[in-house]
Amino acid sequence: MLIDWFTVGAQVINFLVLVWLLKRFLYRPILDAIDAREQRIAAELADADAKRAEAKQERETFQQKNQAFDEQRATLLAEATDAAKAERQRLLDEARQAADALRDKRQEALRQEAEQLNQALSSRTQREVFAIARKTLTDLAGASLEERLVAVFIERLRTMDGEAHALFAEALKANSDPVRVRSAFELPPAQRERIQAALNGTFETEVSVQFDAGPDLVGGIELTANGQRIGWSIQDYLGSLEQSVTELLSGS
Repeated sequence: MLIDWFTVGAQVINFLVLVWLLKRFLYRPILDAIDAREQRIAAELADADAKRAEAKQERETFQQKNQAFDEQRATLLAEATDAAKAERQRLLDEARQAADALRDKRQEALRQEAEQLNQALSSRTQREVFAIARKTLTDLAGASLEERLVAVFIERLRTMDGEAHALFAEALKANSDPVRVRSAFELPPAQRERIQAALNGTFETEVSVQFDAGPDLVGGIELTANGQRIGWSIQDYLGSLEQSVTELLSGS
């Protein structure tokens, strides 16, 4: 069998032309399309990875913010709880203090009322007792009692201490008017003479005396001269006792 080299050469040329044409117009666009697709896919994958990373970052950021929010909420809740407890305790303390102050004030008011009532009762009792005592002694005072009081008065004149004697002697010298002797009842002449003699003997001079009766003197005799006073009476004892009782009640 003879080989037609012209035909073979033509076929080879045709094949080469076909290969060149395929490469030029078919393979290159296909390869370019494949490369472009690969690049697009790679870009899409890179974009997806970037978006995935961004989403992950955003998720982590959200989780961090959510955790921070939870922590802040817990902190604020704890602070609010503590503040509420502190405010509640403060209000309770204020209410307790107000209640204590009100109780103390009421107790003080009750104590003062009780004290005032006791003082009023004591003062009323004191006045009534001394009023009864004065009335009783006034009713009992008579001539026989006055005679005994004259004796006591004369004894007091004779037993005066030196200072009182000197003061009264000076008062007698400085006084030109008669000295005044007061008693609850009119003294009989005999008792007046006894008092006159006692005054003359005590002060070693003739003493001018004016005798008066004073119903306000309860069982007693009083001698006054130029502001000086010598006397003794049941009224004085009652007054001293009343003052002592008043001071005792005031201090209790």
